[in-house]
Amino acid sequence: MTISRHLVKAGVGAAVVALVLTGCRGGGDNGDGSAQGITDDPCPNAVNEDNGCIYLGAISDLTKGPFAPLAVPITDAQKAFWERVNSDGGVGGYDINIEDNVEDAEYNPELHNRKYQEIREDILALGQTLGSSQTLAILDDMKSDDVIGVPASWNSAWEFEDQILESGANYCFEAMNGVDWAIANRDISDKVVAVGFDNDYGGDAAAGVEAAAEFNDLEYVEIKAPNGQDQQAETVASILREDPDLVVVTTGPAEMAAIVGGTAAEGFEGQFVGSSPTWNPALMQSAAAPALESLYVQAGPWGPFGTDTPGHEAMREAVGDVTPNDGYTAGWAWSYPLLAALELAADEGDITRESLVEAAKNLEEVDYEGMLPPEAGQTTGDPQDVSYRSSVISAVDSDAPTGMSLEQDLTTGPTAEDYDFSEPCFSLQ
Repeated sequence: MTISRHLVKAGVGAAVVALVLTGCRGGGDNGDGSAQGITDDPCPNAVNEDNGCIYLGAISDLTKGPFAPLAVPITDAQKAFWERVNSDGGVGGYDINIEDNVEDAEYNPELHNRKYQEIREDILALGQTLGSSQTLAILDDMKSDDVIGVPASWNSAWEFEDQILESGANYCFEAMNGVDWAIANRDISDKVVAVGFDNDYGGDAAAGVEAAAEFNDLEYVEIKAPNGQDQQAETVASILREDPDLVVVTTGPAEMAAIVGGTAAEGFEGQFVGSSPTWNPALMQSAAAPALESLYVQAGPWGPFGTDTPGHEAMREAVGDVTPNDGYTAGWAWSYPLLAALELAADEGDITRESLVEAAKNLEEVDYEGMLPPEAGQTTGDPQDVSYRSSVISAVDSDAPTGMSLEQDLTTGPTAEDYDFSEPCFSLQ
């Protein structure tokens, strides 16, 4: 594996050297001078017996939450990503372990916080923290602990948080790009409805839909959707009453299918654009499949599982003989910036919690092996100037590995291009 080094501000080196000179190897220690989340002993089942071990945590939705069908492959892909890194020698004299601190928070912010408390002393960083509201529930503790995290979400707030290493366009820009694509390709000219969960995930996308509606002089309506595939009757009825040209859906996959299938059964023929987490290939075997093929496209941060890039190819090879799922794609892509930050901290002297925070907020680029352009990984600079704004549009394709193939490659629509991103699009806090 070859992953190119990133460029950094000249000032980072001095900051990291100052940390090293203190003699401390982490954000706090274990009482014996060793850094939290790092040991000089090799990892369990180590690939490199002479390396120490860096422990990452993952707090996910692995059983009964709405995103479990995506979260399980997300987590498996991240395990495969770090196994590949270890096979290439590790980072800075350490192998990476993301196996021993994997927690299931069931897409519940309170449980997410409780799981973080259980592992916070044992990890260097979070290789995954799934959900927008869920991650916000632990963000203050992450800051006090000098712990950075890779979000399994695309909240627009992440660009304003040093602790968070996001990848790809946020829900807000993604929704703008979805609306702009529909206007250009589906002759949308009247009304757009945003349908989403009543949380930061749904709210962030809805803010993008509203911005695109205003930019394009469309009528805008927002509808809140409850959790649960069987709870969408009122959502369907509300869409039918509004009778829009376009519906942007920001729910889980099961809820999205119930909404699209339910409205289509009543004769609705408007266009649906789903936020990136709304698709699951198992939907191709559901009763809603014909409606999805006719009415639904997905806005997303990068090409789906079968896309032809070196990063996609490496991901497919690493996860092996699995049922294709774009949870694998996301888990793999999300891990590149954390690798870049670890490499930078090692290059500058030592890997500690504090040096990793410094590295994470001073990346000039990240090598995503073609899944995203290098500049998509930039974290240094004002969000207005450096936040990545391009999305893909994927269409339902029964011949594609995950039932999705590229309709439009990475593109920034006119709404996102023009948008004043001086603060997050939306926040419940």
